[in-house]
Amino acid sequence: MDNHNCKHVLISGASIAGPALAFWLNKYGFKVTIIEHAPELRKGGYRVDIRGVAVTVAERMGISDLIRQKAVRIRQSQLINKKGNVIASFDPDEFGMRQERDIEILRGDLSEILYEQTQDHVEYLFDHSIKTVEEETDGVKVCFQNGEVRNFDLLVAADGLRSNVRKLVFAKEEEFVKHLGYYISIFSIPNALKLDQEEIGLQSPGKVVNVFNIHKDEPSKALLLFSGQNHDSRDIGKQQEILTENFKNEEWELPAILKAMPGSPDFYFDAISQIHAPELFKGRTVLLGDAGYCPSPASGQGTSLAMVGAYVLACELAKCASYQEAFENYSRKMSEYIRINQELGLTVLDQMIAKTKTAIFMQNLFLRAMKYMPWRKKIVMAFVGKLQQKVDYAANAIELDI
Repeated sequence: MDNHNCKHVLISGASIAGPALAFWLNKYGFKVTIIEHAPELRKGGYRVDIRGVAVTVAERMGISDLIRQKAVRIRQSQLINKKGNVIASFDPDEFGMRQERDIEILRGDLSEILYEQTQDHVEYLFDHSIKTVEEETDGVKVCFQNGEVRNFDLLVAADGLRSNVRKLVFAKEEEFVKHLGYYISIFSIPNALKLDQEEIGLQSPGKVVNVFNIHKDEPSKALLLFSGQNHDSRDIGKQQEILTENFKNEEWELPAILKAMPGSPDFYFDAISQIHAPELFKGRTVLLGDAGYCPSPASGQGTSLAMVGAYVLACELAKCASYQEAFENYSRKMSEYIRINQELGLTVLDQMIAKTKTAIFMQNLFLRAMKYMPWRKKIVMAFVGKLQQKVDYAANAIELDI
């Protein structure tokens, strides 16, 4: 390790990017502290994909088998209409944009795996957050919300789309966030539909509803997506009012889903956005994962970018003579990978969400007819083939150092 003057790294965020970086930094001899505003490791969350080069990173970490053991396995997907009638049933992998090597896992399960791999070698500070950051000649002075002041050599913002560190260190926060015109909410609900490794999808113009369950004895997860603007309240009660207003006239099981929403222990709501950072670093602070280059949930690549970004950043810090050189190399090597995956997010939103009743009618007509067609798989690939190629290209759009 040549970068011997930057031994103690503070990482803000204990979800995916932060612990993944901590794993590699520990291997390279750095001392690592992770600060997390949540009182404990956040469990649950929605499904995330590990694709392409991110699978290679997981293999190099020695955790790919652990991830596969926790992989989500959905047996059947159904698309229904607003009356609950089944339009089509299919293997989820037909439209899941995954190759055989790719892995789907719950975010919380992946986070737990990364935590277990790092907890004995990394200082975790839960129920903590950063109040101020002051860069000094030989390090970063950080004041926590509880008044404690500590010094570190480097600071990594791995605290997600709404990064606190990014707001504290980088000027003009509005220059970073690009709203894509949709909002998304994810929360647990009782398994009233008695699903068992199944998912159900419903579309109306500009809206998507998905309910899935990985085990019949576990709660289900509901995802509600809708188009809209200016719904940026951070108050949970207000967010739930916004959802109710947008879905109150939908049919099927939406009334029951909305009724269960206030009691959910893991309610999440946010704009579907991308982060476009003019620079990935400023002084001794560097952005990682969604904090620096969120591609939006639509891309399905946020987790992969976080894991790959952690690997690239750690490798550069380990081999470069200075943190400045490491940050510059990290930014350069990640730039094209980031660009391609963010473009993918825009493409998926444009092509996979029906905007009109006519578009939904034509989509449903095709799906109904598809089950009677010979050579079904070839027809499916003709339907999604170009998008699949873009997903595969984006998932592998970087060459990893050995």
